[in-house]
Amino acid sequence: MSNIENLFDINKILRSSFLSLKNSNTEKKIDLIFEMDTTIPRELRGNDIVFERLLTTILTFIYQNTHQHEIILSLSAPEDFLYEEFISFKIENTDIPREKILAFLETGLGNTLQTLEGKIVHDKDADIHLEIPFTIGELGFRRHYRLPTKSMLDKKVLLIIKSENLGRSITKMFKYFPYDVEVKHTDDSVDLSLYDLLIVEEHLVSEAFSQKVQTIQETQNLKFVILGAGEVSVNTAGALVSTHLLKPVTQESIFELILSLFDAHAKPMKRKPNPVESIHTERHESTITAPKIPPTQNNSQENSALSHMIEEKKGKHALVLDTREGLENAKKMGINYSDALEDFLDSFGKSDLYFRQIAREKSTHKIKEFCIDLEKQAKLIGAESMLKFTDIVSLIFVYNKLDMLPIYPGRYHLELEKLIGEIKKYLHIR
Repeated sequence: MSNIENLFDINKILRSSFLSLKNSNTEKKIDLIFEMDTTIPRELRGNDIVFERLLTTILTFIYQNTHQHEIILSLSAPEDFLYEEFISFKIENTDIPREKILAFLETGLGNTLQTLEGKIVHDKDADIHLEIPFTIGELGFRRHYRLPTKSMLDKKVLLIIKSENLGRSITKMFKYFPYDVEVKHTDDSVDLSLYDLLIVEEHLVSEAFSQKVQTIQETQNLKFVILGAGEVSVNTAGALVSTHLLKPVTQESIFELILSLFDAHAKPMKRKPNPVESIHTERHESTITAPKIPPTQNNSQENSALSHMIEEKKGKHALVLDTREGLENAKKMGINYSDALEDFLDSFGKSDLYFRQIAREKSTHKIKEFCIDLEKQAKLIGAESMLKFTDIVSLIFVYNKLDMLPIYPGRYHLELEKLIGEIKKYLHIR
């Protein structure tokens, strides 16, 4: 496999693959629909160049040989995407002869699938089914898109969309947050006053319907979004169009749509906000950035000083989980303590596997990033013993003693196990 491991946004790869086929798509009037499970990470690590080439090759073959007007590319992944997992890519109901598809899979992909260490899955229900391993971009995050303010929650959405497949796909993307979604195929007998957000396919926007929207907008803040494949020119008859949503829709485009509509000050975020940062609190200074000791000490003096400080820190009593401190921190920051604990489980529940990997690689940058994130969340929830652990690991960097790292994955595993036990006890989780 190629050693290239870039951090990339899977939504952008999907969109780019589609745009490379825009001319073919226009000629044959094919609607490409992405059906993305909520388990698909937003950011991944891998060979994005080869991955995009693979998707483009597959879609080109489909467009050139299908007579269908809709093609659904389904993406799924394990619920617990811990470190490296297979992502499944399926395309069904193309009406392309089976033998032609098999011939393409055997010869048409060249070495691209092999380079990605992917595999062909022989699935009788899917025309094309591939599984490709990727590394998660952000450790342990099960929710890869988080709305930064509570004002964005509890919205009711009406989709007026002709295609059942497209309606189902967009519904799944909105329910990720979660939003209450209703799908209709016409605008007949619809009470628009019940909704916060209205999304309508461009060819379904009539002058009479636009007037209904305008009437509702005079008394309440109904967001009106037109769904189309490109430049939209429809007569909205005075109704205020909030924005346009472009096909094909991805999970990220729904996320950015919500940000643009319901928070005037929000900007699209590249990464999941930290629970502390998302409410605009002051950033906690990390011990990982502590200055190095002066170079005047010799090696034996350094080792002696380091061992003394580590033993001193180990000797200090620290609670595994100080819930009183955690409750006070959560109250100061205006967040729910139980939610903060659940966030910790989501982010770090299986992080001992990742820590073991980056410690084996002696990846200084990754270890520092990991410890900084761990330190922030441990401080928030009152995990004193875990804070002591990050403080000790920080000394390894201060003294540049990376040869000591191999013993710490085991220690972290035990520390994490104790903390998870206390968190589950507090949350009444078995």
